[in-house]
Amino acid sequence: MSNQSTKLLRDIPAIRWTALILLAFAMFFSYIFMDILSPIKSLLESTKGWDSVSFGNYAGSETFLNVFVFFLIFAGIILDKMGVRFTAILSGIVMLIGAAINWYAVTEMFVGTGLEQWFINHLNLPHPSNAWWNITPFFGEGIHPVTGAILKAMPASAKLSAIGFMIFGCGVEMAGITVSRGIVKWFKGKEMALAMGSEMAFARLGVFFVMAMSPWIANLSGKPDVSRSVAFGLILLLIALIMFIVYFFMDKKLDAQTGETEEKDDPFQIKDIGQILTSSGFWVVALLCVLYYSAIFPFQKYAVNMLECNLGLTDKSAGLLFSSFPLLCAIITPFLGNYIDKKGKAATMLIFGPILLIVCHLTFAFVLPVFKPEIGGPVSVSGVILAALTITVLGASFSLVPASLWPSVPKLVNNKIIGSAYALIFWIQNIGLWLFPMLYGRILSSSNQDIINDPNIEEKLKPVLYNHTNPLIMFACLGIAALILGFILKILDKKKRLGLELPNIKSK
Repeated sequence: MSNQSTKLLRDIPAIRWTALILLAFAMFFSYIFMDILSPIKSLLESTKGWDSVSFGNYAGSETFLNVFVFFLIFAGIILDKMGVRFTAILSGIVMLIGAAINWYAVTEMFVGTGLEQWFINHLNLPHPSNAWWNITPFFGEGIHPVTGAILKAMPASAKLSAIGFMIFGCGVEMAGITVSRGIVKWFKGKEMALAMGSEMAFARLGVFFVMAMSPWIANLSGKPDVSRSVAFGLILLLIALIMFIVYFFMDKKLDAQTGETEEKDDPFQIKDIGQILTSSGFWVVALLCVLYYSAIFPFQKYAVNMLECNLGLTDKSAGLLFSSFPLLCAIITPFLGNYIDKKGKAATMLIFGPILLIVCHLTFAFVLPVFKPEIGGPVSVSGVILAALTITVLGASFSLVPASLWPSVPKLVNNKIIGSAYALIFWIQNIGLWLFPMLYGRILSSSNQDIINDPNIEEKLKPVLYNHTNPLIMFACLGIAALILGFILKILDKKKRLGLELPNIKSK
């Protein structure tokens, strides 16, 4: 009776999994907003005047402050000093503020205002096609260095959306490291890989939901309106904040049981970062993470448009097709997490993921364009089937990473600085998530100047005629580099006995 009365909340399976569900739902809603505009890229071009470069810069803006203002590093310090509860609530509020700005920017309310005019007249930095140093998400009119064509300035709505997305990005990445730390807190010594894998798999289902629903919501009435989709995402983020608030009280009760406090007795010091940066295992994991995720998340921003272009699908049909991406990931990830918890082999899993990634991107780049129909021609059923299979396999490859990479971090650093370790990995990852969406947009634009400048093609048709081969090759190269690092990590684990191949559940 005494043991039962003093049993910790995290030792009760139903309660610790309830805590996980709250965190997973919050991330699920945040992932929906993260890609709320991705499946309606062509609609943004036709109704808001965004081109591929503008969209790429908007997509890359999500991580701009995290990378160049080092917000993620500060977020890790905040997490280590203030704890999971405070940081979770803060991240939910920041996401909501950024999303509200993003929504306002694409509404009709913004059109014709003095704020719109200000953005038209300001933040007109040199166009990225002829100014490599412009690392910001903002640019003005320019001249293409090869063709001499006039390059459009970034629309005011895209500039303000980018600012909102920057703020949202600070919140969502802060939420990511907070959720990871929260799972370690509730599941360490238990089903941690299963918990992390399940949370990330469920969060990835946000991709399934948004790819299918965003085009449908935007086209809900007679006149397409992208702001409807963004408003829907904004409401979901409000629910996510409520989820974090409920988790706050659960986590507080756990600390009351253990006698722990959110403020650490041994506070974070800058020298602690040195402990992380001197770990060779940490660096391999971090670099593998940035390479792999850079070939996944930026691809999600353009995948629907790629399917529109290669298969002649509408945005609704292409979004529905790509929504299959996280399904196999969601199914497989818990099983992989359970296997790693009980049997280990995390480093081995990080080799198979990049192999599948390479095959999928090369298929998108070279095989899928074979099925591209003539303008107005019938859609190839074979092409749709091939695309669906490739998308599903890509989702399966993605399941290998969260189930094996993130639970490996606590084996590489001291428990006191796990929050900072996750923050550093996310910061390094964010460099790729800033850079590669913009690179994709610029490569896509430069590879399709013949279509963009052809006066015989209707403007509304141009966004669905692009050739995506070159930027997809870039993603395949990232997969090759990740594969090499996977082998290095396997060798390093064996040499230094990092324990990455060992089970997470400790034998009694």
